This record gives sequence, C-alpha cells and structure tokens, in this order.
Amino acid sequence: MKDIRACIFDLDGVIVDTAKHHFVAWQRLAEELSIGFTAEDNERLKGLSRVDSLEVILAQGNLVLDAQTKLQLMEKKNAHYLELITAMSPDELLPGVPEFIQELVQENIAIALGSSSKNAPQILDLIGLRHVFQAIVDGNNITLSKPDPEVFALGAQALGFAPSHCLVFEDAQAGVEAAIAGGFPVIGIGNQESLQGADAVIPGFKNRSWAEIRALLH
Repeated sequence: MKDIRACIFDLDGVIVDTAKHHFVAWQRLAEELSIGFTAEDNERLKGLSRVDSLEVILAQGNLVLDAQTKLQLMEKKNAHYLELITAMSPDELLPGVPEFIQELVQENIAIALGSSSKNAPQILDLIGLRHVFQAIVDGNNITLSKPDPEVFALGAQALGFAPSHCLVFEDAQAGVEAAIAGGFPVIGIGNQESLQGADAVIPGFKNRSWAEIRALLH
C-alpha cells in the first residue's frame, strides 16, 4: 500500500458542484456573442482554465478577437459566475465530502486544494471548508493549465511532501493526466470511461472511509 501523507483535491466536481454555475455563466456569455453553447459543448471545458475555456468557445463560433477584448469577456463571464455562486452554502457540498475530510483531519493527513478556479478561496469560504486546507493553489497561483502538473506540484511543495506521498482527487481527464505527469497517485471521481489512467475511479465520497480509499491504491 502506498505511503500517503497528504491529499490534494480539485474543487469543481470533487468537493462541490460548481460546474452547473460555470455552465450557465459560459452559456450566457456565448449567447451574448451569438454562439450556440450546449451542455455537451460544456464537457469540453472540464479542467480547463478560464482563458483556455474562452478560446474553445471562440473557436466554436469562428471568432478571432484581440487580447483586450478577450480579457473583457473573461471578466464578464466571471461576473456572471460570481452572481450565481453568492448564494452557495455548505448544503452544496457533494455527498460524503464533509465526513471524508473530517476523517482526514482526524488521521492527521495534510490537505491541499489544487484547482484552476480563480474563485476557489471564496467558494471554500461559502461552503465553510477553508479552515481545513493547509494549502490552496488556484488559478491565481499558476501559469499552466492541466494537464500540466503545475497546480499539484505547487500544492505538494506547499505541504512539504513529495508527489508520491500526495493522493490527488480529480473529476476531469485533464486533471488525471496532470497528476500522472507529476508523479502523483490519483483517484478519479466520476465514471471509469471518462477518467482513463487513474489508479482507481469512484463515483463519489458517500459512505467511503479513508481506509477504503487507501486500499484502492496498489
């Protein structure tokens, strides 16, 4: 069994479901640009940074814009998103997450966040979990998006552990690939078909103990 001393969590789709809010915000922006944007299109944005997500949408609409306009559009999307998440509360934590994180705290497992979201600290405040994270690495700290392992490497560095001792939890293929590239063991949250290469894949944390999770790592 691998010697795991820390856990690094992605945020969206792992701890809380903010994906629905991102989708609505991007859809609003796409509509303003006269670009069709469906739930299926939204799947392509999973794990991408804000700038990379915008590039996908612009390419879909065959739009070529200057850097300043792109910056303004990203700010507009974020304003839509912030408006949507202001009503978030601990009730929006995904099933089993509070209990699992509490068990990690009791077991003295270090906890970090590794997310491309620039709003991660605010969301952690809204859902009442910021205090349990010893390190928070988000879109404000990184220059490279997943599948580059930078976000997880910085998290491990902040906690003071080698990647091999830090277990990553991810719901996106780009995140799984980032963990693998950085030498991290990784458990996918979702379904096996869309999370290739993970050490194991589980549907979520509901009724999952730390001992059970560790047993999945060979």
